[in-house]
Amino acid sequence: MEMIERKFKYVEIGEGKQLQFETGKIARQANGAVLVRLGETIVFTSVCAEKTTAEDTDFLPLRVDYTEKFSSAGKSLGGFIKREGRPTEKQTLVSRLIDRPLRPMFEEGYYSETQILSYVWSYDGLNQPDPLAICAASAALAISDIPLSKPIGGVRVGLIGDQLVINPTTDEMKKSSLDLMLAGTEEAILMIEGYADFLTEKQILEAISFGHKAIAKIAKALKDWQQEIGKPKNRTALRTIPEITFNEVKRLAKDPIEETLRIQNKQEREEALEALKKHVLSTLFSKEEESSHKEIDIKLAYKKVSSMIMRQMILKEKIRSDGRSLTEIRPIDIEIGLLPRAHGSCLFTRGETQTVAVCTLGGESMGQRYETLDGEGIQRFYLQYFFPPFSVGEVGRSGPAGRRELGHGKLAERALTSSIPSLDNFPYTIRLESNITESNGSSSMASVCGGCLALMEAGVPIKRPVSGIAMGLILDGNDFAILSDILGVEDALGDMDFKIAGDEKGISTFQMDIKVEGITLDIMEAALNQAKEGRIHILNKMLATLPESKKEMSIYAPRIETIQVKASQIGTIIGPGGKQIRSIIEETGVQIDINDSGLVSIASPSPEAMKQAKLIIEGLIGEIEIGKIYRGKISSVVQFGAFVELFPGREGLCHISELSKERVQDIFSYIKEGEHIMVKVLDINERGQIKLSRKATLAESS
Repeated sequence: MEMIERKFKYVEIGEGKQLQFETGKIARQANGAVLVRLGETIVFTSVCAEKTTAEDTDFLPLRVDYTEKFSSAGKSLGGFIKREGRPTEKQTLVSRLIDRPLRPMFEEGYYSETQILSYVWSYDGLNQPDPLAICAASAALAISDIPLSKPIGGVRVGLIGDQLVINPTTDEMKKSSLDLMLAGTEEAILMIEGYADFLTEKQILEAISFGHKAIAKIAKALKDWQQEIGKPKNRTALRTIPEITFNEVKRLAKDPIEETLRIQNKQEREEALEALKKHVLSTLFSKEEESSHKEIDIKLAYKKVSSMIMRQMILKEKIRSDGRSLTEIRPIDIEIGLLPRAHGSCLFTRGETQTVAVCTLGGESMGQRYETLDGEGIQRFYLQYFFPPFSVGEVGRSGPAGRRELGHGKLAERALTSSIPSLDNFPYTIRLESNITESNGSSSMASVCGGCLALMEAGVPIKRPVSGIAMGLILDGNDFAILSDILGVEDALGDMDFKIAGDEKGISTFQMDIKVEGITLDIMEAALNQAKEGRIHILNKMLATLPESKKEMSIYAPRIETIQVKASQIGTIIGPGGKQIRSIIEETGVQIDINDSGLVSIASPSPEAMKQAKLIIEGLIGEIEIGKIYRGKISSVVQFGAFVELFPGREGLCHISELSKERVQDIFSYIKEGEHIMVKVLDINERGQIKLSRKATLAESS
């Protein structure tokens, strides 16, 4: 029997932190399979690819699925179904983090269906698995026969005080003002995903540079490992465009494409480009007759020629498809309060990108509950992004959110998170919707702008307004052009999509994807500075429409007030089996939430119901004082007096002699059960029995 040989690679990435890569023992039938360990966190990743490529495929069908096994932390799922099924939002977002830096690193012409499966098999609660998953996928591809041009590395960077940290622990991240995920090669950065507490451009660049040093070590180690144990790369399925086909397409289409790319209206431009593409196809290819050109090669050549012409137009003429200069922002139109019944709404239009942003306020039960390896929780601010097909003039799928929608929504959400007031200052759960109604470049950043204005229109006292902008890049050797507020075509045919949100003083979120290798920190710095100018321009337009959050909330928004009680009093309010709290809700119609610290949140549509609920709760936890007058409800009448309920579950006895100044002949005709009377507390004995007097209140009022 063949001996199993385990092969290892070790990389030091920080003080006391060592990545361990292992292959050779598990999943030997996959093209590549690797275990990555940091501490007691272990991520397993496999890669497999079809040996042939479909004839009509003109894109890379890459599928990445990241799964957090709850058994890795010694847990089971909390729901009824215990088997991991549909991926959570976090798992989808991590899958995108793995996909984005790897996709541009496959060799040109590789279109074989490829699958990357990544599983968290062990989680120690300290070392986070998502940067390990990027490294594991890169390592598995590097040692496989799949043609990846270079291995990459991935790390997380935190900022604790003034100290930058590589792959901070979960405890360290709680104190960090930065959450930065980076991936790249030994020479360059390919992907950035970062959330910050309004850090400056200089601080962001320092963090990127710091993180890239660790990435370079990982990428070099994986390159060495590939040379030591990697399989020979299988390039038989690579598809290259025949030179004769490219030249023919260029001859037919160059001048018409250049003319068409100057059409400023998106729909007219795309329709003209599509018509031109069909003309080129019909000229060079026929299904009925034998042709010297393949249909797929013509399509690929057409895209390449289009990209080449657009890039040269920008680099040489410094002008773009819609006629703008490189730094010019498209016209912005803002309408506040579009939807009268919404708690806050905004129609935000920037060029041909548009969103209807809606803010809804509610109590804790409206929060988004989640379950991760670190435990369960509730999110009191969240943004949901919707991208219907009509926004780009198409017929398409309409249903649950896809990976792109989840990614864009989370990016916009994190851009605004640092501006959300604390629970003490604003005890509401806040839900934002971004409904994209038109799209031509950076709808996620339009979601940031529209979402911020919807919050302000709803009366949310945000800490500071935020705007967002998407930057592009055209790179040709040492020559480059940075584009502000990019169009869809500039995103599709350009080299970079760099989204940045914040205000005039700092950055709250940023995301970058690079399609070419070689972007330097100097280019990145230039892009950040140019983005700051555009961000401030957009923010000024927003504040000109709505300078600050409204002082009054919508009349349709619920009113929420809080009462802080002792932890020992929570059970009194809830009652046995929740009987007491249900009684309050049924009687008043309010919504009540209580957290573990004893913060009672009451949401009510009317001031009267709010007052009633607060009185009941305060009565439950309040101390009954001797000499104080209370309004009580007669719970029962007996021959010798009446029992009066001062607070729910708290009653005392008003003796017949204490009911009136005159003698009461027939107590049953004098008072009735259910009546409310004013009583004074005369005494509370050692057994807690309360002695009441109605007569005393009559004497005081006379």
